[in-house]
Amino acid sequence: MFGLFKKKSEKEKLQQQYAKLMKEAHTLSTSNRKLSDEKAYEANEVMKQIEKLS
Repeated sequence: MFGLFKKKSEKEKLQQQYAKLMKEAHTLSTSNRKLSDEKAYEANEVMKQIEKLS
């Protein structure tokens, strides 16, 4: 309850975006490999940004 209005840090936002992209890549891997690879690439770019912040 006390963290209800706490703003997320940039790193937390990027981690959520990375998890979302990886989930999308996994679901697309069974139907469309090209789109899956594109999502995985985007997720990799987000991970690079997270590593820069660390």
